[in-house]
Amino acid sequence: MNARFFTLASIILGVALFRYLPHPPNVSPIAAMALFAGATFSDRRAAFLVPFSALFIGDLLIGLHNTMLFVYLAFGLVLVLGFALRNRLQPMYIAAATLSSSLMFFLISNFGAWWVSAMYPMNAGGLMQAYIAGIPFFQNTLLGDAGFSLLLFGTYALLQKNAGWMQAKSVSHG
Repeated sequence: MNARFFTLASIILGVALFRYLPHPPNVSPIAAMALFAGATFSDRRAAFLVPFSALFIGDLLIGLHNTMLFVYLAFGLVLVLGFALRNRLQPMYIAAATLSSSLMFFLISNFGAWWVSAMYPMNAGGLMQAYIAGIPFFQNTLLGDAGFSLLLFGTYALLQKNAGWMQAKSVSHG
C-alpha cells in the first residue's frame, strides 16, 4: 500500500464517519465520496472497494433499509461519473459532476422509494408523487454533496500542492 492510496482511503473513511453524527436528512458524504474515489484512485477496483466498503459498514451499523439497492446503484453510477473527472479536476468540472451526482441520486433513490413502498400507487402518477415528496430533501442533498465535494476535492488539491508524492496522476491501471 503506497502513501498516496493510504491518504486517499483515509480521507474517504474520515468523511464517512460523518454519517454517525447528528445531521439533517440527506446531508451526507455518500455521493461526494463516490465522485472523489472515481476521480482520484488510480486503481478502479480500489475506487469501488474503498467507498463501497465505507458505505456498507455504515449501513450495517446505522441500519439496513429496503431502498439500499437503489442507493448503491446511484452510488456506483456517481463513482463511474468520477472516472470522467480524471485529469479534469478543475472547479467547473467538479461542480458540474457534483450537481449531476445530486440529480442522479434524487432520481434513482426516489424511484426506489416508489418501487418498494406501498405509499405510492404503482403508476406514473404514483412515481410523480414520490418525486414531489422528495423535493424538500433535494436541497439538503445538494448542500451535502456540494459541501463534501468541496471538502474532499479541496483537501486533495491542498495535498497535491504541498506534498510531492501526491502529484501522481490518477491514470487507470485496469
